[in-house]
Amino acid sequence: LRIKAEQGASRVTRGRAAILKAYLLEQLPKTKKEVLTVALNEQSNERAYVLGRLFSLLEQIQEAANPGINTTISDRFFTSACTTPLSVFPTLLRLSMAHIAKLEGGLPVSFERQKTAILGKLEVDEKPFPNQLDLQEQGLFILGYYHQTQARYTKKEG
Repeated sequence: LRIKAEQGASRVTRGRAAILKAYLLEQLPKTKKEVLTVALNEQSNERAYVLGRLFSLLEQIQEAANPGINTTISDRFFTSACTTPLSVFPTLLRLSMAHIAKLEGGLPVSFERQKTAILGKLEVDEKPFPNQLDLQEQGLFILGYYHQTQARYTKKEG
């Protein structure tokens, strides 16, 4: 709630992510603790975590298509995506297709692969985009967003 209340709430700092992780470690059932790693957990199928990762990727796609953009999807849609994913994600996925169409070289293929891999983690049998996320799920969403965003800036080995 504090993250949503403060201005610039879409900017999840390292400290905020640590507080979220500590809270979630205490509150979540053992089955959901798999996502509470130090870094990105690409194997996790936890829906809220995956949605946070997807949101971060969609933001990266937008920034690649529109370098130097003043207002990103994070500025406009973070709170809605975190609380009511069904109201936001279909629109954001449609926008991402337009953003990818602007890109050249290998970027479109790379982004489509990443998007497909993340979307593949969402269960089709249940609603991939739920109407609402409860507070614990919102914490997982934010953690997924933070982990995916941080992974962009981590130096690749090899």
